[in-house]
Amino acid sequence: MFYYIQSFLLVVIEALCYKLFFEIFEKGKTKEVLWKKIVLFMVLVLGLYNIVNRFSEHFAIKQLLIIIFISLYMKIYLKITLIKSLILTIVFQGLLLALEYVLLVGNVKLLHSIKDLSDICSVQGLLFTILGKVVLFLVVIMIRKLLEKDADVELSDVDWLRFMCFPLFTIFTIIALMITAENVESFIQQNLFVAISLGLAGMNLVVFYLLKDILKREKIIREDSIFRLQVKNQTSMYRSISENFDRQRRKTHEYKNQMMCIEALIKKKEYGELEKYIEGINDRLTHELDIIATNHIIVDAILNTKYQEMVSKNIVFVFKINDLSKISVRDEDIIVILSNLLNNAVEACEKCNSEKIVKLKLVKEDDIVIISVRNTYDGKVIYDGEEIQTSKKENKEEHGIGIKNIVETINKYNGSYVIDKNEEEFCFSVIIPE
Repeated sequence: MFYYIQSFLLVVIEALCYKLFFEIFEKGKTKEVLWKKIVLFMVLVLGLYNIVNRFSEHFAIKQLLIIIFISLYMKIYLKITLIKSLILTIVFQGLLLALEYVLLVGNVKLLHSIKDLSDICSVQGLLFTILGKVVLFLVVIMIRKLLEKDADVELSDVDWLRFMCFPLFTIFTIIALMITAENVESFIQQNLFVAISLGLAGMNLVVFYLLKDILKREKIIREDSIFRLQVKNQTSMYRSISENFDRQRRKTHEYKNQMMCIEALIKKKEYGELEKYIEGINDRLTHELDIIATNHIIVDAILNTKYQEMVSKNIVFVFKINDLSKISVRDEDIIVILSNLLNNAVEACEKCNSEKIVKLKLVKEDDIVIISVRNTYDGKVIYDGEEIQTSKKENKEEHGIGIKNIVETINKYNGSYVIDKNEEEFCFSVIIPE
């Protein structure tokens, strides 16, 4: 009974390695609910288990049947072509056999015997098999690290180093158990060695999936924070647009009254009063019209809104712009970059005791869009080369998210950015290829 349990657990580990390996190349193709995934995985485990046990004495037939079964299973599970599934299965089987051969050579040198290693019923042979599965798992996740660049949840280098400690510890522990197993005569102690090895191998899989689950939840929380920040910026902009619309509607009513007044002055032939009245209207119109025009409705809305805000806060706004009607950057991404950069600039200027100046360069030149925001500040912003630290006590998390959101948006367009500062000015410059 214990032998069958051991065999089944080893097949489970190998099946998970198959699944992890195939998902590197075909991630996101499966949309089944959890219980369906569990059922499909058990089909994989039971299929492998039957092949391994029924044809354990016929190596070539066993390998051929495994390749056929896995190829058909992955074709159905991942909805890929049979040729692609077959190629990936052969690659995995080649990797598995190569690892087993390397381990066999290494362990023979340690144990000075190949007989025990070829017999899964012996404790040393079983430990060797478990060691092979753990090493296979470690190799597969290292391949994921190298190739899985577009994963929904990608572990950072620090996360990978932390996780690697556990499988490496498992490998060294199993090797130590193999070396000491030949001196163990008690059947209970042998089973204990095997149970410890299987437990460690299983824990590697559990830790890996727990880590992925934690990171996935952290990503959801972070995306929610970014979304709330975007909504906040967009709500502020749309509120300003709505206020401008209401103001324009009131002005339309006022213009009707003005036209009636002009018509009355004309009928009375009071041309001197009419001229003064029209001059007064022109002066008011000059101050009320939008100052900034780039032929891009979203950019105009943001810049004119920020211009009015800076005027109300006694901040000098210097800008250089040109025709932006042809830029390919999406509206929501323009909102993310401009709103966050200008919000940070205004906030920094408000803390200044000396000059309060924001300088903006927003131009399309040849095949690039240049966005540069330079502002005076109190000298307390800390930039460590990777992240901007803020001295503000309130909404500190939102500030960090705003900067990260800008960087992520820039990276989406394969753009680049430069952050520079001196004692008086802080500058954030962005280049986005068209």
